[in-house]
Amino acid sequence: MNFSLEITMKTDLSVLPKVKDVYITMLPGNNFKDVAKKAKELVQSGFNPVPHFPARSIKNLNELKDYVSMCKDFGVKQALVIGGSAKPIGDYHCSLQLLETGLFKGFKIGIAGHPEGSPDISDSNLEKAMKDKKPFADYIVTQWLLNPDPINEFISKQSLPVHVGITGPLKITSLIKFANIVGAKNSINFLRSNATKALDLLKPSDPNNLIDKIKDSTNNFHIYTFGGLRETNNWLEENNYA
Repeated sequence: MNFSLEITMKTDLSVLPKVKDVYITMLPGNNFKDVAKKAKELVQSGFNPVPHFPARSIKNLNELKDYVSMCKDFGVKQALVIGGSAKPIGDYHCSLQLLETGLFKGFKIGIAGHPEGSPDISDSNLEKAMKDKKPFADYIVTQWLLNPDPINEFISKQSLPVHVGITGPLKITSLIKFANIVGAKNSINFLRSNATKALDLLKPSDPNNLIDKIKDSTNNFHIYTFGGLRETNNWLEENNYA
């Protein structure tokens, strides 16, 4: 199985597990130059950095050109092009607009997938956006989920490889909180229905429970740690994944 990891600008690279692909989030308010420099650090440390390009956080074409150029100069070969959750700060409101510029030629391109939908866009618009973006993309990375049914169904309908978003080992209460943030309603219900006792809510979740139910559909998993990098490291090592 292949695992990738998502980090923030504050992540200490010295404690990263032995995974090849490391995605760098560009959160609202982050400077794209800092993200590119983080990517450079990852290249120098032997990782394959995958910086986020969130459309709604990029001001204009000139800024996009500068961001792409910096990444190329630093040795970046791969990018995740997404809409982003923030309100548009400039000319772009969706990832398709970035892809249509042609600036990502030569990059391996990932796009976002939402098996349970998104709070930011209707299901019909989401389906159209996915269809429009596929000609530009090499693979899909999904939001993190816990219910295997919509994931398997989503994968069965795709013409591109799907990297399934999973979480590291977190308490169920923490997972419910983060699921509410991303609008993963089915996963929230799945969590609550499978936490049979109050004590279960305090135990760390085991990502293997989900992996076992979808590994016949994909071998690629993208880990969201939500600050639990140490626990994720331990889990990867204990299962001989890293």
